Amino acid sequence: MNPITVIDVGGTRLRAADWTPEHGLAEITETTSPSISRRPGADVAQLRAELVRDLCAAVPAGRVAGISFGAALDHRTGTVHASAPLWGSCAEPFDLLGALRSARPDVRWHVVNDVTAALLHAITGPRYADDRKVLLATISTGIACRTVDRRRGEIPVDECGLQGEIGHLPFAASWRGEPLHLPCDCGVDDHLSAFASGPGIRRVAEEVRRRDPAGWRNSALGRAEDGTAFEDAFRAALDHGDRLATALLAAVTAPVADLLRTAVCLDPELDHLVLTGGVVAGLGEHYRGAVLAHLERAGTYLTGDRVPGWAARRLVVDDASTSGGLVGAGLAAREGR
Repeated sequence: MNPITVIDVGGTRLRAADWTPEHGLAEITETTSPSISRRPGADVAQLRAELVRDLCAAVPAGRVAGISFGAALDHRTGTVHASAPLWGSCAEPFDLLGALRSARPDVRWHVVNDVTAALLHAITGPRYADDRKVLLATISTGIACRTVDRRRGEIPVDECGLQGEIGHLPFAASWRGEPLHLPCDCGVDDHLSAFASGPGIRRVAEEVRRRDPAGWRNSALGRAEDGTAFEDAFRAALDHGDRLATALLAAVTAPVADLLRTAVCLDPELDHLVLTGGVVAGLGEHYRGAVLAHLERAGTYLTGDRVPGWAARRLVVDDASTSGGLVGAGLAAREGR
């Protein structure tokens, strides 16, 4: 049996590999995604054409291909509704699956959302064997979540074939008691991604520096050497217990904790809440600790007070985030999703 070619498309990277259930992933190759975040002002139609070209070039003749795609897409048809990291505010539907089939009819294409792919991979682990439902949220260039009912093996979707597009829901955030108002990559202010995604965290940091220049200068973030990437400086500052960096992390995780608290309140069958994505991988236990602190400080009504550890038992950081989307794409292709 030929391996399945698996590809993970994100707002910044396009990663590909061969995968088989028996041997796992072969060597992963990586290129940059043709995206508006890398080429501001670029024509979206041209970016889409380049993406189809790049995906087709990654798949050998006659293969099965599984695509993990970072966008709001209709799981029933493979039509992409929108992707702020890839195409900014453009919300014109794009029949990605149809375009791939037209360009390479020799390939059997399967396209799923990247969060769906990550969730399909995550629930293969023994930790979730007895769970009723699992929610997985990815915090990266974009933000989204998915919930699976393991008893039925279903990830339910709505009339548009969507579920869990939380990154573009309105949320409130604040810094030291004062509200924050920041733009999202989609062009609308005060979405969850405006504060809690990778680009959103950088925006909040810039606003903190503007509001408190002296505090910023005196922090490890302000003392970071010129040329140090913000993400590296942020992690190093947290490792050293810097107070401003810790407060910044608390500010950007508060909306995420609000979401998870509400999800468990509305659906008590959620046995695990899994956090993954580039931001979570980069900050590791710092991130989980900040979210957990919010949930323990203000839990669900009554249960939060009467059942110690209710949040700690549920909250998991996925330590396979770099490969989960690729493996999940292979699982989706094998299952014919």
